[in-house]
Amino acid sequence: MRTTRSGPARWRRAVALVAVAAASAFAVAGATPAATAAPQEDWLHVEGNQIVDEAGNRVWLTGANWFGFNATERVFHGLWSANITEVTKAMADRGINIVRVPISVQLLLEWKNGQAAAPNVNTYANPELAGKNSLQVWDYWLELCERFGLKVLLDVHSAEADNSGHIHPVWYKGTYTTEMFYQAWEWVTARYKNDDTIVAMDVKNEPHGTPNQPPRAKWDNSTDVDNWKNVCETAGKRILAINPKVLILCEGIEVYPREGETWNSPNTDPDLSPNYYNTWWGGNLRGVKDFPVNLGANQDQLVYSPHDYGPLVFDQPWFQKPFTKDSLITDVWRPNWLYIHEQGTAPLLIGEWGGRLGQDERQDRWMAALRDLIVQEGLHQTFWVLNPNSGDTGGLLLDDWKTWDETKYALLKPALWQHGGKFVGLDHQVRLGGEGSTTGISLAERYTGGDPVDTTAPSTPASVTATTTTSSSVALSWQASTDNVGVVGYDVYRGTAKVGTASGTTYTDTGLSPSTAYTYTVRARDAAGNQSAASAAVTATTQPGTGGGSGCTATLRTANSWQGGFQGEVSVTNTGTAATRAWSVKLAVGSGWTINSVWNGTLTGTTVTNAAHNGALAPAASTSFGLVANGQGSAGVTVVSCTAS
Repeated sequence: MRTTRSGPARWRRAVALVAVAAASAFAVAGATPAATAAPQEDWLHVEGNQIVDEAGNRVWLTGANWFGFNATERVFHGLWSANITEVTKAMADRGINIVRVPISVQLLLEWKNGQAAAPNVNTYANPELAGKNSLQVWDYWLELCERFGLKVLLDVHSAEADNSGHIHPVWYKGTYTTEMFYQAWEWVTARYKNDDTIVAMDVKNEPHGTPNQPPRAKWDNSTDVDNWKNVCETAGKRILAINPKVLILCEGIEVYPREGETWNSPNTDPDLSPNYYNTWWGGNLRGVKDFPVNLGANQDQLVYSPHDYGPLVFDQPWFQKPFTKDSLITDVWRPNWLYIHEQGTAPLLIGEWGGRLGQDERQDRWMAALRDLIVQEGLHQTFWVLNPNSGDTGGLLLDDWKTWDETKYALLKPALWQHGGKFVGLDHQVRLGGEGSTTGISLAERYTGGDPVDTTAPSTPASVTATTTTSSSVALSWQASTDNVGVVGYDVYRGTAKVGTASGTTYTDTGLSPSTAYTYTVRARDAAGNQSAASAAVTATTQPGTGGGSGCTATLRTANSWQGGFQGEVSVTNTGTAATRAWSVKLAVGSGWTINSVWNGTLTGTTVTNAAHNGALAPAASTSFGLVANGQGSAGVTVVSCTAS
């Protein structure tokens, strides 16, 4: 298994080769042949947008967070009543294969300096922890993880050991400098470099802040003290110089300049952020497109890690209008981070997501949508959180720290790695759940079990053709691909960007500009995640716009207004004698004004085109789209023209 702090792992055992029938919820490609010995160590690395083991088998990191070591208590929360062994075993038995553990720079440096204090632990409930200081409790828990086949993702949550330390926007604070932040990471990496229980390092939790609220985290190619991209890159390289096999996770930030703006642009309204794209703390990875993290020779250890939450944590603008999974992908997830996965740049691990259920229908809908995206794309994730004392989200455990919230767990369960009805761990020798587990299997059992693993990609889609074009859309068709098991869908790319998926052999790309050439390719995908080569490219040019509002009219009304902004509704009516396939409304945006968001339509520049569901209008029929605009002065937003085709 591995060499640990105290010599050969005491729970090493022979691998039982069990036949595991049936397909998994996350069928993984790239298995080693049954005759190939499983890796003896569990280190992971990156291939494209996948994480794989040392033999090249794809793995799925599906876990949860457990906080407390980052806080003033300097130990897992809940040990005032719960038993550490029972909690850890329950996580493994229920399919959590990796635990993200927040910690502080302050505590790491205390440990480094031999200042580990005895934590406040209920030794009646935890007799195994009697007499142990905080570092010894930590080491004991790592041994439990080895016993139960769990892996660990270590996260520096804050500079100081502080229950609210995550609120501070950057990695340095008070006497804790950036250099001390690096040294804390170097110390913990060196201490555990031969222990493959800790397989990943999340360099810093939720860097954030806005330009008018310093200190703040920014993302560019500078070496400025507040440049998070440079800090994650530097920390990653210093960690990898000690252990080149550990995964490095870089989270996003909060804001990123809009096109034409810079980090010196004012952030005049922090809520609407007219000069910046704004999202969750740690959730803005738009900067990767312009300034990717460079880990040099160890680039294959890089994983990007956004965070995402629902309206009960904060009622973001995109929750204040009708939303679906598709609109969240288009408006929020793809531009902020999903594009990294879709373009094959690097893997994504959603380090925090979760919340309370049954209190707000929008919250429940958001959580199910993100869960479904995680499963559909095979994104890695660590759910927030195990702890019931997380004020704005609640936990997987109820207040007694023993009973599981079965409703919340049922929502999470499909996003936990399963195969043949059992949960899959990330340890090659130890089953998830430990010796004799009936709910989990080891990684070696997953890949050397009795059922064959699908590693064959579908054939390349042929005869991709642009069948119909309008001024705002291109319709595509192609011949079906073949596969040894079966094709489950097709991914459609406009240039290098994935723009949609199709279950059949047709797809219509909408929201395009008139008289513009677009190039498309298509890839087939099977249930195991194998993707075909790209089809031959086809280029299509959209039709010219007819101008002047021919075929339709558009009328803007103000639905709501406030100081510096308003919510508008634009009604679009087909004035022609034939049904429309698509429509386009050109808007005029006054000086000092910005359209902040649009729903039921797609905004490109100052033109809104129909969404997929509302482009077809019978004669005299109407539809509408909404927008939020902000700015100063009376010019605002007006309708220039409406075009239908």
